[in-house]
Amino acid sequence: MNVKHAFPAEQKEGVYQAIMQRRDIRAQFIDEPVSEEIIDRLLRAAHHAPSVGFMQPWNFLVVKDSDTKEQVHEGFLQAHNESADMFDDEKKEQYKGFKLEGIRESPVNLLITCDRARTGPVVIGRTVQPEMDLYSTVCAVQNLWLAARAEGIGVGWVSIIHEEVLRKIFKLPDSVVVIAYLCIGYVSYFPEMPELEKAGWLPRLNLDELVFYEEWGKTKI
Repeated sequence: MNVKHAFPAEQKEGVYQAIMQRRDIRAQFIDEPVSEEIIDRLLRAAHHAPSVGFMQPWNFLVVKDSDTKEQVHEGFLQAHNESADMFDDEKKEQYKGFKLEGIRESPVNLLITCDRARTGPVVIGRTVQPEMDLYSTVCAVQNLWLAARAEGIGVGWVSIIHEEVLRKIFKLPDSVVVIAYLCIGYVSYFPEMPELEKAGWLPRLNLDELVFYEEWGKTKI
């Protein structure tokens, strides 16, 4: 086995630990500020994500103002109520019982966008798959999330909000697309398992049933 370029064992364990213990945080934020130094480290980790054609299409909009957070929270409530009506009665009541954001409780909110026009109309790697810039920006989100977990900081992704609401609040230019609205801060604890899994909303799927070999549906012999 060629391990020439592998990290030392302790560093490898740290990477896997961050992955396995990362959680979507909503209810566990505590009233403790996050230093500018740490915010800079998290943003730097995000900025070092892979990007198609090295176009680095992301922007990071840091939000700390309580009035702005309140506007975002109102947008969440509107979308949250709309979403509840999409579930059947049993699921609807369970859904309404979940806390699905920490917009006002977290000391830092972060809007991450993708500028689809950043390096012009023709980009290496995006010529036949134009959506790759969006996926690149999602990689930046994951980089930040894992770095935050390593720092002992929780991150929650607020996806229950209409993009046009965020566009209006933050005066976004037409060329950018909203990718993620994140809540960031220290937490009282990290849940042992994802909260929706713990609540029985859905189970964790068996990895063996999701892996195929050579062609779709062909499992390991």
